[in-house]
Amino acid sequence: MLPRSIALGFALLAAPVVPDRHSALAYEVAPVSAGASIRGIVTYAGRVPTRMVVPTKDQAVCGGPREEPEIRVDAAGGVGDAIVLLKEVAQGKPWPEAATAPLLDQKGCVFLPAIQAIPAGTLQVRNSDPVLHNTHGFYGRRTAFNLALPNQGQVIEVELQRAGQVRIECDAHGWMLGWVYVVDNPYYALTAKDGSFALSDVPPGSYTLVANQAFTGPVEVAVTVAAGETAEVSVQLPAR
Repeated sequence: MLPRSIALGFALLAAPVVPDRHSALAYEVAPVSAGASIRGIVTYAGRVPTRMVVPTKDQAVCGGPREEPEIRVDAAGGVGDAIVLLKEVAQGKPWPEAATAPLLDQKGCVFLPAIQAIPAGTLQVRNSDPVLHNTHGFYGRRTAFNLALPNQGQVIEVELQRAGQVRIECDAHGWMLGWVYVVDNPYYALTAKDGSFALSDVPPGSYTLVANQAFTGPVEVAVTVAAGETAEVSVQLPAR
């Protein structure tokens, strides 16, 4: 194990990303009178492709070759772990309370969870493997953070203040891939295994609902909710 001073030297953080107009800082908590709900399902009707994962180093930890689906679809076409969110909500219900900061773990050379949605703020990045991981996050092509974690059990915190999709890679194990969706308001959800989702305490009004999955890309749907009512929404992601 490396001395703490050396290990900390490996934490190569990129320059902070300046919050833009989509930052969570713009959202205001306010009372929601006669809040509405949005329920629905996200589906995919295309062929489910796979990618071949071939570990080229540290096989004792990382395992052997395997195929992984690019999108997780159940027998009825429901898409699991798609992000669903409402765009440009200025105010509404409080953010959910979290006991700890969101965590991105690396175990068996796999990102856990592989897909997650978090409010803008702190993300803990942990290495649970006895090998070096160099965890690299990107907003598109722009680096969000770049961390070397040489020690098993090591945790480094990073700040993600810009809303959007962050692609996570490991520079030491090029097949590793994960996704973090940073949201700018609390009206978001990850779909269940059957593709279902629910958003509650929505201020009455008209919104743009976005369903996004990294392989297919986002789909936007207009939705209007009345006070105390529940709107039902179905979203089909484009086949590729």
